[in-house]
Amino acid sequence: MAGNDACSIYVFDAYGTLFDVHAAVRQHADALGPNSALLSEIWRSKQLEYSWVRALMGRYVDFWTLTEEALDFAFSKVPDANKSTRQDLLAAYHKLAAYGEVRMVLDSLKARGAQLAILSNGSPAMLEAAVAGNGLEDLFDHVLSVDATRTFKTKSETYDLVTTAFRCFPDAVSFQSSNRWDIAGATAYGFNTVWINRTGQPDEYRDLAPLAQFKDLNGLLNL
Repeated sequence: MAGNDACSIYVFDAYGTLFDVHAAVRQHADALGPNSALLSEIWRSKQLEYSWVRALMGRYVDFWTLTEEALDFAFSKVPDANKSTRQDLLAAYHKLAAYGEVRMVLDSLKARGAQLAILSNGSPAMLEAAVAGNGLEDLFDHVLSVDATRTFKTKSETYDLVTTAFRCFPDAVSFQSSNRWDIAGATAYGFNTVWINRTGQPDEYRDLAPLAQFKDLNGLLNL
């Protein structure tokens, strides 16, 4: 990553990369019932689908609204799930737990002199709550929400937020995401990309390959 060596900018997707998108459901799994994991998977997949469709239509609503709508859809698809947990789930999602290695890896990168940022579909209030709830607010030079562009990743204007904030070219950036579609978009944009493949998913978008793939963020420390 020659460009990244020169600029030392590391940008992270938030949900699924830094913050565990299934933590909210696990927290309330007993109250939800035996199909809590299924509900969590549907919730996440619909949340993403809604962002892609909204971006294609040019009909933006913020990510928190999509999160609420996706949860309501998940409840409709899993009728035996306890709907009285809805507000508890949303409150937990607002302050999702970070993955176990996140703080150590970010501290290590910062100690090397790296500049750090988040680029996320999440709304500003969601990101503020998640970052503060995990005590990470001292680590990031920028927390960037696509809300400023009124669309969602993988639209190129969302990645423009990074190069504008840091006043750099795309190849000066190392971009990390657990979402393969996000890695494809960021690669097409010109970032150096690292796929954090936490769940061992098969590769896709092979014409837009990441420079590296790791099971968690610890791999960044060996690049």
